[in-house]
Amino acid sequence: MEVGEKPLKPTRTALVTRVESFNAAHRLHSNCLSAEENRRIFGKCNNPNGHGHNYKVEVTVRGEVNPLTGMVMNISDLKEHIQEAIIKPLDHKNLDKDVPYFTNVVSTTENVAIFIWDNLQKYLSPNLLYEVKVYETDKNIVVYRGE
Repeated sequence: MEVGEKPLKPTRTALVTRVESFNAAHRLHSNCLSAEENRRIFGKCNNPNGHGHNYKVEVTVRGEVNPLTGMVMNISDLKEHIQEAIIKPLDHKNLDKDVPYFTNVVSTTENVAIFIWDNLQKYLSPNLLYEVKVYETDKNIVVYRGE
C-alpha cells in the first residue's frame, strides 16, 4: 500500500425493500377448464362479476452498497420504477379485462407476482431485483424470486 492510500473496505451487500399498495379487481377463471371445473377449483373467486383486493406489494433489491453514496440504489429511483412497472398498469384496474398479460393467464396472486417481477426487470439493472412479495390479503401472501 502506498503512502496516503486508504485500505479497501470489504464489499458489503444489503437488501432494500420498498412497500406500495394498489387496488384491483379480478376473477379466477381458466379458459382451459370447463365451467364446472372452474367453479370447483376457484369456488367463490370464480364469480362471473369478479371481486377486488387491496394488494400490498414489497419489492426488494439486493446489491453492493456503493461506498460513495452508501446506497444499493437510490430509493427515489426504485419508487419511480415501481410506479411505472406496477402502479400504472395495475392500480384500479380489472386485471382480466384491462391488463393484456392476463388475457390467457389466470390472475392468481402467483401470476400477479410474476407479472410484477417481469415488468420490474425492464427498469432495473441485471441481478438487482431480489424478491417480489404480494399480499392479496393479510393471510394470503405470495413470494416470487424469479425462479
